[in-house]
Amino acid sequence: MIKIIAVGKLKEKYLIDALNEYKKRITKYTKINIIEIPDENYDITKTLIEEKNHILRYISDKDYIITLDIEGKNISSVDFSNKINEISIHNSDICFIIGGSYGLHEDIKNKSNFSLSFSKMTFPHQLFRIMLLEQIYRAYKIINNETYHK
Repeated sequence: MIKIIAVGKLKEKYLIDALNEYKKRITKYTKINIIEIPDENYDITKTLIEEKNHILRYISDKDYIITLDIEGKNISSVDFSNKINEISIHNSDICFIIGGSYGLHEDIKNKSNFSLSFSKMTFPHQLFRIMLLEQIYRAYKIINNETYHK
């Protein structure tokens, strides 16, 4: 199962439509659960602590945790599909965590099994969620030797 814990709520219809489309495509390969936690609006320290506390409620000991972090490892789509495939052999649940405006609390980063970066660029968190879903879908297409546009 894929679990995505994301800070903030999608509001724009076009993003919700894209999310639902990729969820539908991914369910051909695995179960997927997207958990939205509140986007806190305090000073940096308090915001990170509050978001951490929300995130921790949804993390299980059996989760293989992948944090999305600008300082994480940058890999190709093929390497990402290999990573997903390798993790799936030993772990039934893969949990992706997307932080808020200030990133992720160090306690969450320390729980991470793998830190992943899509780029050194900063992306809007709502749009990034769709980008992650697309890459998860692409990974399963690659794993199953199915064609998908490049």
